[in-house]
Amino acid sequence: MPDRGGGRGGRGPSGPSGPRMRVGRPSRRARTLLMTLGVLAVLFMVFVMFAGFWTDWLWFRSVHYSSVFTTTLWTKIGLFLVFGLLMAVAVGFNIWLAYRLRPPLSAMSQEQQSLDRYRMGIAPFRKWLLLAVTAVIGLIAGASASGQWRTWLMWVNGVSFGEKDPQFKLDVSFYAFDLPWYRFLLAFGFGATVLSLIAAALTHYLYGGLRVTSPGARATGAATGHLSVLLGVFVTLKAVAYWLDRYGLAVKSSDFKAAGNWTGLRYVDANAYLPAKTILFCIAVICALLFFATLWRRTWQLPVIGFGLMVLSAILIGGLYPAIVQKFQVQPNEQAKEAPYIKKNIDATRRAYDIASTKPEEYSGKSTVKAKDQLRTDADAAAAYRLIDPNIVSPTFQQLEQKRKYYQFPLTLDVDRYDGKDTVVGLRELNIKGIPKRNWINDHFTYTHGYGAIMATGTQTDANGSPVFTEQGLPTSGMLPTYEQRVYYGEKTDQYSIVGGPQKELDYDGKGERTTSYKGNSGVSLSSTFNRAAYAVAFSEPQILYSGAIGDGSRILYNRTPKERVEAVAPWLTIDGDAYPAVIDGRIQWIVDAYTTTNGYPYASRTTLGETTADALTVGNQQRAVMAQQNQVNYIRNSVKATVDAYDGTVTLYQWDTKDPVLKTWMKAFPDTVKPRDAIKPELLEHLRYPQDMFKVQRELLTRYHVEDAERFYSGSDAWQVQDDPTDKAGTAVPPYYLSMKMPGEQDQRFSLTTTFTPNGRPNLGAFMAVDADATSTDYGRIRLLTVTEDVPGPQQVQNKLNGLPAVANFVRDMKGADSDIQYGNLLTVPLDGGFLYVEPVYAQGRNAHYPLMKKVAVSYVDADQPKGGTTKDVTVFEDNLAAALDSVFGTEGVTPPPTTQPPGTTTPPKATTNDAKLKQAIADAQKAYEDAEAALRKPDWDAYGKAQAALQDALQRAADAGAQLKSDAGAGGQKADAPKADAPKDAPKDPKKANEAVPSTPSPDPSADPSAKAGD
Repeated sequence: MPDRGGGRGGRGPSGPSGPRMRVGRPSRRARTLLMTLGVLAVLFMVFVMFAGFWTDWLWFRSVHYSSVFTTTLWTKIGLFLVFGLLMAVAVGFNIWLAYRLRPPLSAMSQEQQSLDRYRMGIAPFRKWLLLAVTAVIGLIAGASASGQWRTWLMWVNGVSFGEKDPQFKLDVSFYAFDLPWYRFLLAFGFGATVLSLIAAALTHYLYGGLRVTSPGARATGAATGHLSVLLGVFVTLKAVAYWLDRYGLAVKSSDFKAAGNWTGLRYVDANAYLPAKTILFCIAVICALLFFATLWRRTWQLPVIGFGLMVLSAILIGGLYPAIVQKFQVQPNEQAKEAPYIKKNIDATRRAYDIASTKPEEYSGKSTVKAKDQLRTDADAAAAYRLIDPNIVSPTFQQLEQKRKYYQFPLTLDVDRYDGKDTVVGLRELNIKGIPKRNWINDHFTYTHGYGAIMATGTQTDANGSPVFTEQGLPTSGMLPTYEQRVYYGEKTDQYSIVGGPQKELDYDGKGERTTSYKGNSGVSLSSTFNRAAYAVAFSEPQILYSGAIGDGSRILYNRTPKERVEAVAPWLTIDGDAYPAVIDGRIQWIVDAYTTTNGYPYASRTTLGETTADALTVGNQQRAVMAQQNQVNYIRNSVKATVDAYDGTVTLYQWDTKDPVLKTWMKAFPDTVKPRDAIKPELLEHLRYPQDMFKVQRELLTRYHVEDAERFYSGSDAWQVQDDPTDKAGTAVPPYYLSMKMPGEQDQRFSLTTTFTPNGRPNLGAFMAVDADATSTDYGRIRLLTVTEDVPGPQQVQNKLNGLPAVANFVRDMKGADSDIQYGNLLTVPLDGGFLYVEPVYAQGRNAHYPLMKKVAVSYVDADQPKGGTTKDVTVFEDNLAAALDSVFGTEGVTPPPTTQPPGTTTPPKATTNDAKLKQAIADAQKAYEDAEAALRKPDWDAYGKAQAALQDALQRAADAGAQLKSDAGAGGQKADAPKADAPKDAPKDPKKANEAVPSTPSPDPSADPSAKAGD
């Protein structure tokens, strides 16, 4: 008998394939488990997607800007649904129509027989396939349309500019708000038509309406009519595009050698492209009608001829004809042809960048005052010369006022005004990298905030060259009344913190370290388990869900930089690269300048904000952020001033430019988010200033657009360039400087933002630009532009001459001998009595010293008045302090200020004041050198002791000289004066064991002296 177990092929129990296995259905418990796991997986994925949305909603609600979130959200949802549905319906309808118009019988051909397999394969799933295809296309289209929420809101809320373009006489709002929306609709229409055409053609082909290789007609009449209508719609849209292109010429960018990135119509646009677009529009309309006519004629002949005519016309009329006009009409006499259009571009650009009222003023560069003592007196009143460079002294603040490693100051400090004086300000912010022991609790619970605002007067240093602090310590004390010193929100605070719960935070009071718990209303509550789970997912940190350090009262703080917070609550604004702090009404407030922009201002040339606002502080070490790196705009206004409370993060937006139509449009779209200008308190107004990024954009445009005459503009002969920073070898633009100063014709100093220009390709001074930066001034925002008519040395030339002075060479050699680095501070330029005064502090920093000290001041007065020698009068000096430098540069050493400053009845000779100051300074230096020597002996430190001895000898010699001169002066005035004496410290043991580099107070008077020589040699 046959072996029934083996079966055929040996698959039985004894066959080579082993025993036969039967897989049954999984058990009920397994099915339940699998279903449960599947449901949980789906719920988890849904929760992950939902967590981001939910945490965003919680954050916007916590900062009281939930209306921004909801308005943006509903706008995106509305656009997504409307345009996604339109695209899905358009494509789906055409697929359905193509299927309905299929021929009843397919031709008997190899092509159709091969297609039968596909038709039969999709027949059972036809409806589902149609729904899937249209759904995918609709989702993609809807997602793309939702990204146009700004365009929609600007179109539906647009406010008139009250200005008309010079070509079509339409309001500027048409180009700024309407045209972008019309172009989006047109692009959407093209997309829907092309996708419908492709889908319909494929359907017709699949069901036999279109044939490629089959005998007979290539298309049925129904397919021909259907596709012709779609092609007619496409050509109709092309006609609309030609019509809109006419208006688009007013905001079209092109490369024009006379103006660089040109925007607007030129001669060839107005006289060739514009009529060409009109002709092509008419041809496209006719061509579209021919396509629609195929519904009755059932032939492609006329539409194809019309379409070919349209393509040929586009090449000849839209391409060749303008090229002929440019070649044979414009180029032979380009200046005359382009002059009217250049003038339109100049006027529009100046209006768009708010420089229309800036008129160049001639400034000869020749001194109008010849008396040295008068020049010296005027120099004192011309400006509050800022010797503390906020771009250099951050390490000094860090070393002297950091107090703890987990605090830090920004690389570039800020300049503000307190008690009417220029003040350098830095916040002591949290430095997460400096925490002694890094872990999750320390990073996010214990070390949560910075502490205090440190301030120093901008116009003076102490005897050692350090800043003179007016607010210092931990907690701080000084010139400010009591204020909330904790800094939970700052430029360097980019990590989240969880506060207010069981885990206490590190804090300080007058007695030292202590703990505290956050009392502010900021942040999002984590008392809810659901919120904790959402943030655990959003931040990818599961400990947020189960950590015992989180409990009742816990709140999570994030989005903590001022820029992040303002950008989040006002996404329609462009934010300045530098927020700055101010202490106002007992609180530290971050002040943030914000801009409204558009790239749709007709005829106004475009600029790239990231390139225009780059300078020596934004390149390399990235001390400052660059505004809107890639944004191209041709209209900008500083329309909003925002504040961010450093303790509770409260964001407040204030309307600043009350006439800006772009801001008015956004205020209509987001009502009650921006407070009116009159809500700004006087205490805040005192600290508002003209923003640097706006100033840099304007100065870049003024390099060319200070010229209003079309012929001169075309020639480029008066073009300027922004001076490269003379103190930086990277070849980057010099940053603008805040400075309290007097412009010509003004009686009082005003807080200003200043910069210089040089002529293109030349180093001499071409112009000086200053804007009134004081928000309390009636002239706030007024730009003064002094064009130098004579040959005056520019900043780079002054810097080069300074570097060539023997005194500078000796100073540098001495510093290098002491292993110290030299840093040149901001080179300030100030108009003075017809000439220009340059002032530059010079800093020195030892290799092992952690911060620079101001050691010298360079001053140069340039006067284009030609003396007998025939060369430009140019005096540059290098002294220990500003007063001595000004005395020296004007040749008035020993001359006192005007008699009104002398007490009545004083008979002190004129030189007495200066010599007395020198004597006091020398005694102070001697005392400092003596203390340094004593400290070196205690270490012991041999090299430092030798340097201190050299400094002491120099100070004693200067004291003796000043005392002798003072006695001589007193004798000449009928009085007696004895020079004080100072004794050197006694010799100490000469056995130091290690060296420590330090910056000597003053260089050795003997050029051959070695500062590092041992005291015993």
